[in-house]
Amino acid sequence: MSSLSGKVALITGGANGIGEEVARRLHAKGAKLVLTDLDCDRLAQVAARFGEDGVVTAVADVRDLAAMEAAVAKGVERFGGIDIVMANAGIATYGSVLGVDPQAFQTLMDVNVVGVFHTVRAALPSVIDRRGYVLVVSSAAAYAASAGMAPYDASKAAAEHFANALRLEVAHHGVDVGSAHMLWIDTPLVRESRSDLPSARKMLDSLPGPLGKTTSVDKCGELFVAGIEARKRQINCPRFVGLMRWLKPLLASRLGERATLKSVPDLLPKMDAEVAELGRSMSERTEALEKR
Repeated sequence: MSSLSGKVALITGGANGIGEEVARRLHAKGAKLVLTDLDCDRLAQVAARFGEDGVVTAVADVRDLAAMEAAVAKGVERFGGIDIVMANAGIATYGSVLGVDPQAFQTLMDVNVVGVFHTVRAALPSVIDRRGYVLVVSSAAAYAASAGMAPYDASKAAAEHFANALRLEVAHHGVDVGSAHMLWIDTPLVRESRSDLPSARKMLDSLPGPLGKTTSVDKCGELFVAGIEARKRQINCPRFVGLMRWLKPLLASRLGERATLKSVPDLLPKMDAEVAELGRSMSERTEALEKR
């Protein structure tokens, strides 16, 4: 029997991508699920595939603490508590610091940083009570910065450090805290960026070897669930991303930045021109969810 059998997992952004895949795998191992998302239609479809047994859903915005507290309360009422939290909801923006829409930047920080805080804050009393596990979904972007991704990079670095500080606060309660760091995963977020911005597609295609390779959501979900079972401090996907963590000082040095600095004068103006032509700094899907 899996160590996850009977455990209760709260997953934000549970209706798509990595959140949906991890939910599927946890459910298959006997875990009970509390899934939240802004996409009510997609969330209903995901829940329907699992069936009513062992799944609670809540259409909730991670930027709204009261909404997250209500989602947690719904899960606690149904299942008795929360053992695992996966703060997964996140978005991306397009454009340089001069090119990105300031409101899009604010939205990203509210979702990717404030949303993590709200998710953890709402569930933490129950997680402490059950000596559980918190997984904050960061990114390989927390290990290495990229031109044109300053908002996303900043938010994911913040998410990682939040997890590091939280780990120190709750260790004496028997709670473990991990952060997840992914490179390019075949999620809507990555597919939309490639579709909207030819410059982003060119950048990804030009990266050497495994650095430019896209990993399947299935493989990512496998690594996430193994990490959740082991209550790991870091989950890296693909696994070699863990090496980037140790190389972080080098990647942020003059030597590490040399290749990027050569491409920026050509690539960044093209990206900003594409963003201006789109007339938006987020994907159409993200903007549509914002308007609901």
